[in-house]
Amino acid sequence: MRSVNPIPGNPWPHDMVIHVSGSPQPLWELLWLREAYALQPVGGDLPPFLVRTPAPATRPLDGAARALGENAWPRLWHAASAHAGRTQDPDAFPRLLEMPPGAPDRAQLLHDMIGPTWRDEFGDDAFDDPSYTERERSTPEERAAARPHTLADNPEHRDLEALIPAWQSGLTTIVTIPCTGEHTRRIGDNTLLMTAGTRADSVAYRRALSSFT
Repeated sequence: MRSVNPIPGNPWPHDMVIHVSGSPQPLWELLWLREAYALQPVGGDLPPFLVRTPAPATRPLDGAARALGENAWPRLWHAASAHAGRTQDPDAFPRLLEMPPGAPDRAQLLHDMIGPTWRDEFGDDAFDDPSYTERERSTPEERAAARPHTLADNPEHRDLEALIPAWQSGLTTIVTIPCTGEHTRRIGDNTLLMTAGTRADSVAYRRALSSFT
């Protein structure tokens, strides 16, 4: 939301733009993998579990693959989160569309846009599972159900009083993940990562926004 000039009586600053997005695919895939394959990564600052627990993968990882995955998971999570917190090049996608398939720079540009993923190190085999297909199918429906139905229901309008100081401190982007509880992390100069439940709850959301100021 943005207007060229101030609108009398509108409390929303006319030049304030806040982008809100659901979890990027690399983050969602890591969250799914951790639970579908019952990985137990160890490390600080890891996100909570998914609100909706996925079905177990039909082909569990063997001991060696599990150890490799558990060791890599925290590093991949932090790398993918850091990428989600960066300001993206708005011209990247148009450039990608202009490149013919197989162009030397196309793969690199696509990787730069998506960021680090599990697939980079372990390939696609883990996602060739009915649990992943089922969960992918339900995600668009869940996102549609979570959208506010009225302007008053919109968390940014509901908690505008707390949002404005965060924006004045540099906040431009909020990335949500479908995980349980209250979890908020700053993942870039202008971005907050939080659970969808944190954003949905006014008290928790105000607390999250205050952490940016």
